[in-house]
Amino acid sequence: MSYETLSDQQLLSLIIRERNGEDTVDKLFNSFGNLASLIVDSDIIELERIRGIGQRRAAQIKAVYELARRLYEQDILNPYSIRCSQDAANLAIPDLKFQPKEYFKIILLNTKSIVIGYETVSVGSLNSSIVHPREIFNPAIRRHANTLIGVHNHPSGDPTPSQEDINITRRLVEAGKLLGIQFLDHLIVGGSRYVSLKDKGIIE
Repeated sequence: MSYETLSDQQLLSLIIRERNGEDTVDKLFNSFGNLASLIVDSDIIELERIRGIGQRRAAQIKAVYELARRLYEQDILNPYSIRCSQDAANLAIPDLKFQPKEYFKIILLNTKSIVIGYETVSVGSLNSSIVHPREIFNPAIRRHANTLIGVHNHPSGDPTPSQEDINITRRLVEAGKLLGIQFLDHLIVGGSRYVSLKDKGIIE
């Protein structure tokens, strides 16, 4: 069997062991609309509301997302250097573009600009993410990072920075100077697009 040729529905049918004549997978896609909403945005309770999806099948579906997330994290911990904002965006966009809430994450770099960590420091609401310099720089100090890049997503899909985004960025730049850890850039992800505040001249 060539798994590459199977549709999303056919793959999910294999995962939950859908029996002949069942239409459970069709019900799932009709309810959630697309694969990202079904796998990423759903929770166990929502899944179990679909007829044919019990606790075991709901757990199987969420396990798919967790395995994919872990595989992604293992991949980015392989030696990966960041030389420009696009390098950072290539790392962050696949992780953040489907998130329904604002996540503020940091990319930690060593003196050779190689990624040594990628951590979540704050999870906000649908339209705001509250971050404090202490939360941002503690992991950098712990991991002996030389520089760091802040990344957060706009669930609206519009990566245009708000005034709050700009203010937070300036605070973090100043905090980094005091600690001797450079706050190199702040990327805002909206869907598959991003804005770099360094590229826009907000970070010198």
